This record gives sequence, C-alpha cells and structure tokens, in this order.
Amino acid sequence: MSKISPQQNTELEAAAFRRLIAHLRERSDVQNIDMMNLAGFCRNCLSNWYRDAADAQGIELSKDESREIIYGMPYSEWRDKYQTEASEEQKQKFEESITAHR
Repeated sequence: MSKISPQQNTELEAAAFRRLIAHLRERSDVQNIDMMNLAGFCRNCLSNWYRDAADAQGIELSKDESREIIYGMPYSEWRDKYQTEASEEQKQKFEESITAHR
C-alpha cells in the first residue's frame, strides 16, 4: 500500500463523505427508518455527527443547519417531499434494533 499523508487521508475521507451525501440525496426513496434498521444510522445521525465535529472545532451550527447540509434542503421540505409513514413492520424492527443496542 502506498504511503498516504495525513492531509491526503483527510482529503480522501472528505471526498468519500461528499460522495455518500450525494448518494443519499439521490436515493430519497430510501427512508431513514430503513437505514436505521439495516445499518444503525441514518441521515439524521450524519447531521448530528457533522454538528458534533463543528462543535469540536468551536463552530456553532444548529440542528436545522446541520440537517440542511446533509439533506441538501431544509429537513421539513425533505420530509414533506420524500418521507413516508413507517409500516408496523419497520417500527417493530426499529424497536428491536434499539433494544439490542442498549
């Protein structure tokens, strides 16, 4: 494996993150609850992690601002356009998943 400098590593991580965000914006058909049930994180988690990183650097960022960065639009707009009602099966899987991780 070639030697990757810390700066290159940061740039590669940032590029991969941007690609993930672009992919999630394109896949608005994938609901957050499905992501939580399958992977244990969702778009809201990413926005929280982004805000945590900002806080760690002394950058003030509201919950709404961090969500808009991840969703590419205000969260309320995304929710109105793309979010569907979770099925009972999705809700049950979510509850089982949360219980398993406590």
